[in-house]
Amino acid sequence: MSFKLPKYTPPDFSKKSLKEAPAAKTGLAPKDGVAPENYHATSNHPEYVHTGNGKWILVRENRMDCVLVLREEMVEAVETRRLKKGDPVVVGRTENGEEGVLVYTRGFEGDADEKEHKFSFRTRGTRETPFSRSYDQLYETLRYDREHGYIVWVLGPAAAFDKDSRDSMQGLIENGFCHALMAGNALATHDLEAAYYRTGLGQDIYSQELQPLGHYNHLDILNKIRKAGSIQKGITDLKLKDGIIYACEKRKVPYVLAGSIRDDGPLPEVIGDAYESQDAMRKYARKATTVITLATQLHSIAFGNMTPNYYVMTDGSVRPVFYYIVDMTEFSADKLANRGSNQAVAILTNVQDFMINLWNNLAKK
Repeated sequence: MSFKLPKYTPPDFSKKSLKEAPAAKTGLAPKDGVAPENYHATSNHPEYVHTGNGKWILVRENRMDCVLVLREEMVEAVETRRLKKGDPVVVGRTENGEEGVLVYTRGFEGDADEKEHKFSFRTRGTRETPFSRSYDQLYETLRYDREHGYIVWVLGPAAAFDKDSRDSMQGLIENGFCHALMAGNALATHDLEAAYYRTGLGQDIYSQELQPLGHYNHLDILNKIRKAGSIQKGITDLKLKDGIIYACEKRKVPYVLAGSIRDDGPLPEVIGDAYESQDAMRKYARKATTVITLATQLHSIAFGNMTPNYYVMTDGSVRPVFYYIVDMTEFSADKLANRGSNQAVAILTNVQDFMINLWNNLAKK
């Protein structure tokens, strides 16, 4: 199949309701980190702000649960904690232009049949849903975005516990299908453990047999990397030759390791401050055109909340951001949707099967 990005149809600003809409109003932030009363909170949809004289400005880098700061006809989505006293924040809680703000949800619908089916089966994705079409669309999306977009992966440690899935992720990184990686201490630690000991939490990554004193292995690799002072130095000193983190270092693919209250070690590059982690991840959410999250519920929701469902190109055109969540259960996918990222496509399977399937198909071309 030949891949085509869905066409974006902008709002019709000649409509009477939008043509006669008032300019958006602002209120000043009363102190650092505090929004004025009646602030407008953002969604992950395209949002337009009317600055007067019929000029509507699209928020270029939106994200959920921010406020909009309007400066000289430039609009920025800003986390409330980053507001400075006196910032001009857009106020008004209507969404159809009544107060100069339009939340636009239909830009990528195209010519889809809008006929409502009053009764039908299988309207929600579950473990019994066939995902063949989702896979085919994902293959084409990744081939396209390897050259034309920015692919971000969000990985849980399960990706490193199996030899074949770990090899598959390494292959994807080394062949340009990953532009940035988001994870926690566990993914990186167990991937490095696999590179040095061939185990994941003490189990052989191929046979899954427990190794003698294997429960020390992840602690020992943490100790060795911390002694080296950095992951990059540890890879060199320990002569590691494979794995997900190895491939990122080899290809100079940036990665963010966000800390957790339960972390062992942690690795030197792990960011222990939650808000510093969020800022670091947000840098890549702004660039993302395709996001794939694997077996990590909290990171999936966190990155989903940072990522809009659209991306504004340098020429001003608008394209969709494709978001996939891969997990064994409906629960994680439903929770992500319930937190606002309802554009996410769920593929319900285990990480190993998904990774091997993906790599086997992408490696063919």
